[in-house]
Amino acid sequence: MRRRTFLASLPAAAIALPAIAQRAPLSESAAPLPGRWTPGEERFLRPDVRGGDRPVGASFASRTAVYGLSGAAGTAHPLATQAGIETLRRGGTAVDAAIAINACLGLLEPTACGIGGDCFVMLWDPKLKKVMGVASSGRSPRGLSLDTVRSRAKNGALPAYGAISVSVPGTVDAWSMLHARYGKLPWSGLFDPAIDLAEHGAPVPDMIAYYIRRSLANFRKPGAGIEEIDNAIRTYALGGDGPKAGGVFRNPDLARTYRAIANGGRDAFYKGEIAKTIDAYFRRIGGWLRYEDFAAHQGEWIEPYKSDYRGVGVHALGANTQGIATLQMLNILEHFDMAAAGFQSARSIHLQAEAKRLAYEDRARYYADPHFAKVPVEWLISKEYAAERAKLIRPGSIMQTVRPGQAPSKGDTTYFTCADKDGMMVSMIQSNFRGMGSGLVADGLGFMFQDRGQLFSLQDGHPNIYAPGKRPFQTIIPGFATLGDEPWMSFGVMGGDMQPQGQAQIIINRRDYGLEIQSAGDAPRWHHEGSSQSMGEDSPDLPATGLLRLESGVPEATRAELANMGWTIGASDGGFGRYQCIEKRMDGQDRVYAAASETRADGCALAY
Repeated sequence: MRRRTFLASLPAAAIALPAIAQRAPLSESAAPLPGRWTPGEERFLRPDVRGGDRPVGASFASRTAVYGLSGAAGTAHPLATQAGIETLRRGGTAVDAAIAINACLGLLEPTACGIGGDCFVMLWDPKLKKVMGVASSGRSPRGLSLDTVRSRAKNGALPAYGAISVSVPGTVDAWSMLHARYGKLPWSGLFDPAIDLAEHGAPVPDMIAYYIRRSLANFRKPGAGIEEIDNAIRTYALGGDGPKAGGVFRNPDLARTYRAIANGGRDAFYKGEIAKTIDAYFRRIGGWLRYEDFAAHQGEWIEPYKSDYRGVGVHALGANTQGIATLQMLNILEHFDMAAAGFQSARSIHLQAEAKRLAYEDRARYYADPHFAKVPVEWLISKEYAAERAKLIRPGSIMQTVRPGQAPSKGDTTYFTCADKDGMMVSMIQSNFRGMGSGLVADGLGFMFQDRGQLFSLQDGHPNIYAPGKRPFQTIIPGFATLGDEPWMSFGVMGGDMQPQGQAQIIINRRDYGLEIQSAGDAPRWHHEGSSQSMGEDSPDLPATGLLRLESGVPEATRAELANMGWTIGASDGGFGRYQCIEKRMDGQDRVYAAASETRADGCALAY
């Protein structure tokens, strides 16, 4: 089989990227979709990007996208994907499917998500023809003071585990908000697949088994600071150290909790027996969450922000997330010819990493709950500010010092996406945060509480400083991209601070390097660590310019050139995020969904 070759050394014009003017709107009638793969094109770049041999598509790709006319779903677990497809086949909307998927993942992937965590959503509303946003992020306990939090801090930050870092979970309320506006199937039936799996069990994939066992080991370490771990051990350890790969996991407690939510709606969780059980549990262990905190929770519909990147509309949630970091990075990179820089070249990765450093300094300085602090979002994502920041980047050498702009007067998450026959596309991300969550499982409920409060700052005057009833800074962000007035990609790259970095790489791989959605995710990634932080745990000792981690598939020549520029190159550690994507295409009058899933994890994408 002949290995496909890459053409990185050719001028940009010879690569035959779509002829699209910078910042000009795109339409299929005016130009091909950026990144659409045409079988037989010799367009993919660099023979030294490692991978298998393929007769069609990028040589390094694990597979090609899956295609369907009626609907699609991509999740981090095959059984969750199947549940989503079955929900769509029964006449459910993409929102119905997303709720069924998320409920299943709370059982199937407890290392990353569950009803003890928060949830953020962007979706394409085909009737309104716009991207809608949901932020259901829980607040800190109203009875927990800043003085108490500071008294429990370690090295100037909230601890990773235990009740001090637990905030109200927002996921069930997000489901309710979405279903009230966009659901078609009865609410109660959406939980049937998850209840069945929780009662009868499901084999645990290799990666999820590994992370459950690792999390349980961390919970058991002396000094972990968890008030009570017996419930977590009983729920997840299966009488030992946790499930082995392929071992069957059941969670009858979670099945009962899901039944209560199915029968009683979101109020069963926030105002019913579940909330009362949680109140009693935290009183017993000396924690701070109370029934009143749950009863007061309310998510919100928010307007996503949008920025243009070479004709692609890139959308992001503001609220208390890091979503606008993706827009900041892309706005800066728009001032450089990324196509000419070359796919997987040292110049391309250098420019992207420098843009990340600039954006993340602003992230550390300004991002917070806008109900408590005035976040200068419009300025941060403006083209004018990006132009100023781009001037700081030198293509051949590293910025030795990076500071935030002057404003005018390793996380655990699941991402999934689905699309339905009516054109709705849902981009949804949900998380318990670091290390499977806080380590706390309320009596008999079968799910772990998030430790999202760890991302509060304890620095006086910082917009993200801890306060009772406040939402902490959030890392979880869904992604969405449009072309003109139409949806293009519902996508995400989960994984802590990797998320804006990963989202930007997907957009660049598609728009600048012409990769289709599967190879855009399979392409080797970079991850920069070491930006300033004033929230969460301090970064380990790193060089002043941080650590640039490169996946093993990055060419050796690129590594060497980056090192010569002055970058400190770190080993691949598996922390490069996990990706799902659905793309809407038009083939004449036919709409086609293309769906892709992450090669680095155990999930899958399906379409029908």
